[in-house]
Amino acid sequence: MPPFDSAVRKLPEPSAPEPRIAPHNIEAEQALLGAILVNNEAFYRVSDFLEAGHFFEPLHQQLYQLASDLIRAGKIATPVTLKTFLPSDVDIGGLNASQYLARVAAEATTVINAADYGHTVADLSVRRNLIRIGEDMVNQAFDAPVDFAPREQIEDAERKLYEIAETGRFGSGFQRFAQALTTAVDMAARAYQRDGKLSGVATGLKDLDAKMGGLQASDLIIVAGRPGMGKTALATNIAYNIARSWQGQTRPDGHMETVNGGIVGFFSLEMSAEQLATRIIAERTGIPSSHIRRGGITEADFEQIKDVSVELQQLPFYVDETGGLSIAQLCARARRLKRQKGLDVLVIDYIQLLSGSQRKSDNRVQEVTEITTGLKALAKELNVPIIALSQLSRQVESRDDKRPQLSDLRESGSIEQDADVVVFVFREEYYLANKEPRPGTEEHIKWQTEMEIVTGKAEVIIGKQRHGPTGTVQVAFESHITRFSDLAKEQYLPERIGD
Repeated sequence: MPPFDSAVRKLPEPSAPEPRIAPHNIEAEQALLGAILVNNEAFYRVSDFLEAGHFFEPLHQQLYQLASDLIRAGKIATPVTLKTFLPSDVDIGGLNASQYLARVAAEATTVINAADYGHTVADLSVRRNLIRIGEDMVNQAFDAPVDFAPREQIEDAERKLYEIAETGRFGSGFQRFAQALTTAVDMAARAYQRDGKLSGVATGLKDLDAKMGGLQASDLIIVAGRPGMGKTALATNIAYNIARSWQGQTRPDGHMETVNGGIVGFFSLEMSAEQLATRIIAERTGIPSSHIRRGGITEADFEQIKDVSVELQQLPFYVDETGGLSIAQLCARARRLKRQKGLDVLVIDYIQLLSGSQRKSDNRVQEVTEITTGLKALAKELNVPIIALSQLSRQVESRDDKRPQLSDLRESGSIEQDADVVVFVFREEYYLANKEPRPGTEEHIKWQTEMEIVTGKAEVIIGKQRHGPTGTVQVAFESHITRFSDLAKEQYLPERIGD
């Protein structure tokens, strides 16, 4: 019996696969270039999305760039004017420069079809880029250095894919104003059908909605505050109110369309999903979350918790509790949620727990700039409002009036710059409670009077709003169950005994 290695050597060697040529369409490139050289008007049909690098044939890249430079300089691009910029001894399949340019002009498509040919050339370029990224991923995975974690490679690939998605999108360019008017009227009609007659998604806090008109699609809304102010509670309350109000209808194409409320995605980078659920249960039942966690509840309380839990299970509310996400990962997961389940509002708790896409960035300001720019771009891409929570710097604590200002936003001016709306949460009760004087003194009596005024109240300060007024909204806050609600107006309060 022959040895095993000799038996292996007798096996036929697999034939090497034939090399695959990257997708391209030389005829489309020639027809488009010909159209441009015959009638320079064709260039303006493609110039807003097509670049020289989109062509597969290097000579075609050169010809398109030459034609582009001439036309933009106010000159005419024809086979005659272009040939002076090409080497006289060039040999293209047995043709010299003049002959090849004449052949290209003869193959020209009409100006009307130029955009279609341009899209074909650009689409094939995108496919080649996808192939290149795929090959890079395979090669990096095989030859990855020790300090290059798989997660970092995924982020790198996602960033490259996102760049292709952005550059590969063909904008609609100018539109007739009548079309914009139709869109505006449709928005007004939808607003009339919604709760509160709002153009945006209702937060469930009427006074806040009155100032903001609800949460507007494609807006980046920053909710900022010092620790203990209740910014997570406010975001959670708003998210729950939106999910609870959701109503949908099936469109003729079979897709579900939101009519009221919304489908909510919540990135809880600090709290676990279980902690978030406990907060919402406490808010709905009125049972403090500390009692729920410690088991200090009655049988009636448990029945109430069970009923609320059944209700919450039906809500279109999706939580991602993964910590340490990068902006690229967050964007990828948000897109996936929008595609698979739908998405009307996205909440991120909070910005400072996100990281940038660049590896080992020492410049935190630059990193936060990348994060806020990415969030604003994501809001526009998904066409949903994004509520992003943010910490404030400690300089607030050094002032006598501790109401936050835009300058208190931590680490980067880009938070203020990229945000469409900046909302601060402020509770005087929190600060006053820590200043209690010695009981029995005159100062203590004065302190008690001040505490009575601010207890159970909070201020939602709109520090910036691109499409509405700034100002302060007074709301009620029940700290033991972390619930924000509308503050009852004095004229609607019940009469007090003795009045």
